[in-house]
Amino acid sequence: MKTDSTTIGKTESESASQPGRFGTLSGVFMPTLLTILGVIMFLREGWVIGNSGLLGGLVIITLAFGITTATGLSLSSLTTNIRIGAGGAYSVISQSLGIEMGGSIGLPLYLSQVLAVAMYIFGFREGWLWVFPDHPALLVDLLLFGVLFGIAYVSAGLAFKVQYVVAAVIAASLVSVGLAAATGSMQYEPQLWVSSSDDVGNILLTEDFWAVFAVFFPAATGIMAGANMSGELKDPRKSIPIGTMSAIAVSYVIYMLLAYWLATSATPEELRSNYTIMIDKAFWGPAVLGGLLGATFSSALSSIVGAPRILQALAEHSIIPGGKFLSKTSREGEPRNAMIVSGALVVAALLLRDLNVVAPFITMFFLITYGMINAVVLLEQSLGLVSFRPKLKLPTMIPLIGALGCIFAMFIINPTVSLIAVVTVIGFYALLIRRHLEAPFADVRSGLFVAVAQWAAQKAADLPTTQERAWKPNLLIPVSDTLELRGTHHFIEDLVWPTGYVELMGMSTHEPRDVLEPALRELAGDFRKEGIYTRWTVLDTDNVAEGMSLGMEALQGAFFRPNIIFMPMPKSPAEEDDLTRIAAKASQSGLGMMVLGMHPKTRMGSKKVINLWVHDRNPDMELVLRESHINLAILVAYMVTQNWKGRLNLVSCVEEDRTHEEVRQELQRVIDLARLPDPEIHLLDGPFIDNLDKGPRADVDIMGLSRPPNFELMREAISKTRSTCVFVADSGKESALA
Repeated sequence: MKTDSTTIGKTESESASQPGRFGTLSGVFMPTLLTILGVIMFLREGWVIGNSGLLGGLVIITLAFGITTATGLSLSSLTTNIRIGAGGAYSVISQSLGIEMGGSIGLPLYLSQVLAVAMYIFGFREGWLWVFPDHPALLVDLLLFGVLFGIAYVSAGLAFKVQYVVAAVIAASLVSVGLAAATGSMQYEPQLWVSSSDDVGNILLTEDFWAVFAVFFPAATGIMAGANMSGELKDPRKSIPIGTMSAIAVSYVIYMLLAYWLATSATPEELRSNYTIMIDKAFWGPAVLGGLLGATFSSALSSIVGAPRILQALAEHSIIPGGKFLSKTSREGEPRNAMIVSGALVVAALLLRDLNVVAPFITMFFLITYGMINAVVLLEQSLGLVSFRPKLKLPTMIPLIGALGCIFAMFIINPTVSLIAVVTVIGFYALLIRRHLEAPFADVRSGLFVAVAQWAAQKAADLPTTQERAWKPNLLIPVSDTLELRGTHHFIEDLVWPTGYVELMGMSTHEPRDVLEPALRELAGDFRKEGIYTRWTVLDTDNVAEGMSLGMEALQGAFFRPNIIFMPMPKSPAEEDDLTRIAAKASQSGLGMMVLGMHPKTRMGSKKVINLWVHDRNPDMELVLRESHINLAILVAYMVTQNWKGRLNLVSCVEEDRTHEEVRQELQRVIDLARLPDPEIHLLDGPFIDNLDKGPRADVDIMGLSRPPNFELMREAISKTRSTCVFVADSGKESALA
């Protein structure tokens, strides 16, 4: 299996201030090519041809590289649109889908690269012991790790220079193969298909074919090596597409030519049983052995250089603990602290001596990463945002093939491990979401949500205008005194939680705009912290009633518009006049009205008991509810009762012409129709005005609001009930029956 190296360089902000050090050849083409030409080419390609036949093997190679090519093109497209920072794929995904999604991919990706170092060291050791069987295995592992760590610790530049030496060794191994072909090794007639059928369609349906594909596919991965160098490239927007796609093309040709050479240089039985067939059939076997050792060495070096860069990027954005320590770099830009931690993890993995259990997860996490790269391109293309204008534009089919191909490859290789890997990524994402991380860059999530909202708005516009079952409390609150609003903050939460929202409309009548704006922003933030969607705006007006009238008219055309005006009890004749005018405008605009009369002493009491005063009575209570006389009061009482986890009382007065039994039956009918949570019924003898002080003690009393409001009666209700009162008027669009 092959993995990719990650960013070898500094963070995005640091890289932007320094000239690029690497061009297309050294910075992209060579590391990407060396990542793809790896262990599977030397030890498993012959086995693939032996188990699938020449044409079957060519189909497998083409399918694997088809997925890789689509992913490489998606990656190239993204790199021509954004500046990739430290962390490679983590940075790409974070800048599109948010830092939480990038982190959920980056964390397992980092661990995979650390484990990959140990796996490649084990692979190198197997080749070494083939030559020197008496050498202690653990000693070989630790000495090789010391060499790799020393090179990486000195600098990324030294690692690249060493990779040129490795490239020369691998090139020599391929020359040895070429000389063998030229001197007569190709003496067998190739077996085209292992299956008895020569129909490729039938071959693709066999389980054995996909089992072989699963073994080969990791050879085609590892295309991020060049893109991860973007911070230190002279021209990343040019180098990454050219270097990445050239490396894919060259490696594809090499794999195809080797497939033909192997099929004509050995029998199928030899190919299936002899993993070192390339060494045996080459013109000079030691050259191929050197290529095998070089391949494992270069892969381990890429991973041990790349893993600390991912860790540093994760730490810099506070995704993992110890961010300040791990994000530090040397004067040369090397993440030495992150490198020491990564090295310690590699040593721990080496001491385990067997990574067979975790090995499949390495491939899966890389496939998830590549799948997300394709998904990002699909998403950005579908949103149609102006910010997505890459120089390399792709047909939608290319990232779609890449994304589906990665998913397909995951579940073909190991469905169980794939599922566990996906669940792991989702788990990391859930943890990071709860931490409310702050990203140093913008992403496209807002564009995604806006696009979904626009789609929903278009669909909702085609539905009937009255959607009683979709009703929720959306409050429009005029704010001229932010201190007064703070006093009602918690009760407003109790009115709208969990689905309603709050629209704060600031009026610069008491506080200047430069004071009102930051105060409203802070208040809106407090509501949002409690999970309540809140918007705010400020109107320059000298009159609250005029400002609210303009606000209500402006909001009539909005998709998300308020349906209830919420105001405190007026304290002066001028405020009474404003509220009367606002109530009339609300009725004209089809909005409900809610006036909060806070008792000066009891305030909200213990927030346990709610009284709902029911005046509208009729033998046909369903007709009363349908005509919307008391619907909003019932819904408000229900929401407060639920959020307080309190007790609801239904209070009504029995006039001289009625009996207690008649009124009780009517109220029971209200309870049944409105599905209220088992309230207690309290009946009082005489007119409503004479019984305000005789109802059960409550923390809040909810009753109707006349239009125009009767402020004298409202103040009397607050005084006599000795509790906070909420006066409610329907808009005609609410329904307690829904």
